[in-house]
Amino acid sequence: RRVHGDNTLRMSSKSKVLLMGKSSAGKTSMRSIIFANTIARDTMRLGATIDVEHSHVRFLGNLVLNLWDCGGQAAFMENYFSSQRDHIFRNVKVLIYVFDVKSDTHAKDVEQYASCLEALKENSADAKIFCLLHKMDLVPEEYRDSVFRERVAELDGVSRPMDVKCFRTSIWDETLYRAWSSIVYSLVPNVSVLEAHLENFCHICEADEVVLFERATFLVISHATRTAHRDDHRFEKVSNIVKQFKLSCLKNGASFEAMEVRNSLFAAFVDKFTSNTCIMVIVSDPAVTSTAMAVNIHVARTYFESYVTTSTRKE
Repeated sequence: RRVHGDNTLRMSSKSKVLLMGKSSAGKTSMRSIIFANTIARDTMRLGATIDVEHSHVRFLGNLVLNLWDCGGQAAFMENYFSSQRDHIFRNVKVLIYVFDVKSDTHAKDVEQYASCLEALKENSADAKIFCLLHKMDLVPEEYRDSVFRERVAELDGVSRPMDVKCFRTSIWDETLYRAWSSIVYSLVPNVSVLEAHLENFCHICEADEVVLFERATFLVISHATRTAHRDDHRFEKVSNIVKQFKLSCLKNGASFEAMEVRNSLFAAFVDKFTSNTCIMVIVSDPAVTSTAMAVNIHVARTYFESYVTTSTRKE
């Protein structure tokens, strides 16, 4: 089935993403874990970001994340809001503001966030805003929900009339992948079209669920579900597990190609898909063989490669 006109998945060549927050909030650590294959325990070796560090990450076809990691020291923040204001905040697609949930300067942190919003209103009024309440692992587990709700209510009030989406995050669990998957998902235009094709593939394979991951970061791009599942965090858990497995393979001089996990309840197939993606197919029907699923993925790979890569070229 061909995709015509406005149904094609078009992506801008570059999407400017600001990563901001006070010094030592954890911005560079999370960026390194997601995009540079750093493991959590090694992030303590990372130094402070000086001024602005630029990185370009190709993500799903021709979508390039133009990531600006902005140092959070007071002198740099002052420059961002004064002499560099237009340069920093012009043409921004996404602002990611990271709060250290255990910061002893919380009021100042919120004040600087509000200054970012004012600069965005002037220069990039349509930018999407995400707040990451980071280092939640340092909050006792019985208080995490209440602390998160309190901070979300506060940031909603500060952000009005702009919309903000908040996530609790930690480098030590899957919450980091949940937040960044949502951020990247927001940058994929016409994603409903991609989801429709995944739904079709899921139906053809008689699968319970199909999940599309970006290959390098293993962030979730899209999914199709035919059977309800009680774990709302399952995708991010898989991202975290497979990413760690891939890193283990690299350390042993091997490369990740595919994997299959079976038990009495289901089979999970994880395989390279297009040049930029991996796919996971979950099947509970024991009659579906490994060979049949490999054929289905192979046949779909050619179509999706053409769809994701060719149709994303800037016109």
